[in-house]
Amino acid sequence: MESKDKDHILSLKVMRLTRPSLFTGLAIGCDARDLPGEYLNADIRADIAIPQGLSNTGVGHMLLLPQSFGNIYLGETFSCCLCVHNDGSDSIREVSIKAVLQMSNQRVPLLGEDDNEMLHQLEGNGTINEVIQHEVKDIGTHILVCAVSYLSSSGDRLSFRKFFKFQVMKPLDVKTKFYNAEDYVSDEVYLEAGVQNITSGPLCLEKVELEPSPYFSVTPMNKVSQESNTLVFGRMNVVNPHDTRQYLYCLKPKPEARSNPAALRQATAIGKLDIVWRTNMGDRGRLQTSQLQRMAPQYGDVRVTVERIPSVVRLEEQFEVGLSITNICERTLELHLDFLGGGGGSEWSGVSSRSLPSLQPGQSTNLSLSLVPLQTGLQTIAGVRLTDTFLKRTYNYENLAQVFITNEKSVEHESFFSAWVNQVA
Repeated sequence: MESKDKDHILSLKVMRLTRPSLFTGLAIGCDARDLPGEYLNADIRADIAIPQGLSNTGVGHMLLLPQSFGNIYLGETFSCCLCVHNDGSDSIREVSIKAVLQMSNQRVPLLGEDDNEMLHQLEGNGTINEVIQHEVKDIGTHILVCAVSYLSSSGDRLSFRKFFKFQVMKPLDVKTKFYNAEDYVSDEVYLEAGVQNITSGPLCLEKVELEPSPYFSVTPMNKVSQESNTLVFGRMNVVNPHDTRQYLYCLKPKPEARSNPAALRQATAIGKLDIVWRTNMGDRGRLQTSQLQRMAPQYGDVRVTVERIPSVVRLEEQFEVGLSITNICERTLELHLDFLGGGGGSEWSGVSSRSLPSLQPGQSTNLSLSLVPLQTGLQTIAGVRLTDTFLKRTYNYENLAQVFITNEKSVEHESFFSAWVNQVA
C-alpha cells in the first residue's frame, strides 16, 4: 500500500554530496580620516574568516559548506546521500530503499534493483544512510526517484516515493576546424579545436587529447617545442568562464592506409577528443566527443604526389623531379601528360606532351621529369596536366612544390637554405 510521506513513521531526506567552497565575504574598509575612523578596518582585521594581509580581496581561508543544490555539469559525478529515519520508538522490519535515475531516453537503477536486495531493520529513532554515485552522461532534465517500503507493526507492507528533479548543463563548448594539406606530398590533416569554458567558475584542463581513428596517427602541436614537455598554456592550464583554449593536432595516414588511396579518400572519421578537467575545488570531470568528421579531399580518379625533389638547385643547372601517379578509381585509366607553363622560375625540359602507360585500379607509375631553373630565389614549379582520354576529363596539378634557386656566389649558403626549405615543406 502506497500512501503520503506524512502518514509514515519513516521519513526520507536526500542530500547532494559536494565539496565545500572557500568563504567569500564583503570587505568594507575606509580611510582613517573618514568619519568611521578605524572602526571598519578593525572589524575586518578581527574577522577570523579573512586571512591576514588579504583583507580587501574578499576571499577567506575557511571552508563553507554547500548552501544549495548547485549546478551539475555533463561529465561530472553526481553523488548524493539517502537518509531514512525512524521517527518512532518501535523497531521497523524489512526496510527496503530503492533509487532510480530517469532521463528522457533511459532509466538507470542506482540502488536496490538487484535480486539480492538487502532488507534492513531500523530501530526506534535510528537512521539508514546510503550513498549513491553516477557519472552524468546526458544533458537535460534528470529525475531521481527514491522509494521506501517496510513492514508496519500490524504486518502490512507500506511504501512511499519521493521525486527530485535537477538539470544537467553543458560545461564545455568544443568547436573544430579541419585543414587538409594543400600540397601533394602528403595526406596530412590538421585539426584545430577550440575548447571554451561555459560554466560559472574556473576550470583546470588536465588533458585535451585526440584519439585518432584507425587510419591516422596523431602528433599534438601544443608544446613550446617538440623536445620539451611544456605546454604553451603552462603547467596549470586554468580557463576562466567564457575563455577559450585553442589546440592544434597533425594527423598523418598510417602506412597501411597510405597504400590504399581509395580507402583513404573515403576516410572521413578523424577521431575523438578526450577532455579531463577539475573544478577550483578539485572535482573531476571528463568528456569525450563523438567521432569527428571531415570532408575528404576530392582527388577525382587520379592522384599525383611529389616523391623526390631537391631543396636547393643552382641557376641554369638542370634538376630532376620524381612524381608518382596513382589510379584510385575502379577502372583502367589511359592518361595523357602535358606540362603547364607560367611558373616563371623554371621551365620543363624534354617532350612536353606524351601518353602514359595504362594504369590498373590501385596501380601507380613513377615519372622522372627534368626542369631548368631560370630565376634565383624560392620559386614555384608550375605543374602538370593529366587528361583521361576515355572521359575527356582533365586534372591540373598546379604549384606542385617549391625549390630554392641559387647562383654560383651563394653556394656556401646552400646547406642553410636546404634546411630552411625542408622546414617550410
